[in-house]
Amino acid sequence: MKLTLNLRNRQQGVDSKGYQIWKENVFTQVVEAERTAILICDVWDTHWSRGARERLDAMVYRMNDVVNEARARGVNLIHSPSDTMDFYVGSAARARINKIPQKDVPEELFHDDPVLPIDDSDGGSDTLDDKQQRVWTCQHPGIFIDESCDGISDNGREIYSYLREIKIQKLLIMGVHTNMCILHRSFGIKQMVKWGIDVVLVRDLTDTMYNPSKAPYVSHDEGTKLVVQFIEAFWCPSMTSNDLL
Repeated sequence: MKLTLNLRNRQQGVDSKGYQIWKENVFTQVVEAERTAILICDVWDTHWSRGARERLDAMVYRMNDVVNEARARGVNLIHSPSDTMDFYVGSAARARINKIPQKDVPEELFHDDPVLPIDDSDGGSDTLDDKQQRVWTCQHPGIFIDESCDGISDNGREIYSYLREIKIQKLLIMGVHTNMCILHRSFGIKQMVKWGIDVVLVRDLTDTMYNPSKAPYVSHDEGTKLVVQFIEAFWCPSMTSNDLL
């Protein structure tokens, strides 16, 4: 089955009056569902930040609908709730990736790495929470894991090996958070792009750790929008989940 993805990126250009601008580009790609994978990044069962937890809870049921429909259309699913692999000992989905012989990763492609457009130095919570701490134990129960065909891993090299083993040509990443795990995990956008994987961010199924009391002093939603635009400009295109339903 084929999927039509409506992608968006941003490029520098010059307007009709000679001013430097960022131009939004929208374009379409058609991909084979069985050569496409969705990676669900750090959609944990809970979070130390109340704001982060509440926004994810509001998003997760749409995410589950998208995941189930994509799976039914032949898309491969990878669940990546970091730091929780002990929970999945004995899971067929965990073994599906873990048993793949690890492949040598390629020499990393050179890539500019500009600074983020938001200040997340305080951890990014906008709800005055207690100190940052690891409170998650597994993936959010609102996301169904199909043990018969899905994969589970939080290791970049394992995931890279799995993608190559099943001949994936397009990796769609959803989950949280754009300015942290989505970009910086060993399986995140930056590393996968440097390894030559063709990545797309699902921009309506993500969030950002950003506190409006920090620069650039905008709303939380505007902070998320800025990081999505940053990713579109410097790392990979984005899409919405509508293309998977």
